[in-house]
Amino acid sequence: MLLVGYSWFDVALGVLYVSLALIIVTIAYKKLLARLSRGSIDQEAFCVLFALEVDPASGELEFYFTTEQEKDVKLSILNENMDEIQTVVEKKATPGGNIVRFDSTSLSNGVYYYCLKTANQKTMKKLHVLNS
Repeated sequence: MLLVGYSWFDVALGVLYVSLALIIVTIAYKKLLARLSRGSIDQEAFCVLFALEVDPASGELEFYFTTEQEKDVKLSILNENMDEIQTVVEKKATPGGNIVRFDSTSLSNGVYYYCLKTANQKTMKKLHVLNS
């Protein structure tokens, strides 16, 4: 029996070849992903610092960060030249979400950065202060 010039045997053999090729590509892709993920960064060892909900900021601010492990953290305010001008808090953070409150009225209007430092990381976000 012919199907558009091919026998059923040829069609079945073609389907088997395509299936085999897809299986080989899938296995090779999984092996490649496994090899590339070796030595990847352990995300649990780092804190995640979130942006402020208001921009520009004024009055009392709430800095929020999360951590999976108990860590010694230092949250500070930097000027535009990345010089530390004020330490907000230096404490041992507990696992989960952490909120640090800060009164921004001690800062003049302008652009600052808030920086979270731990033993293995330093992360910062931009802060626009506009107090009346």
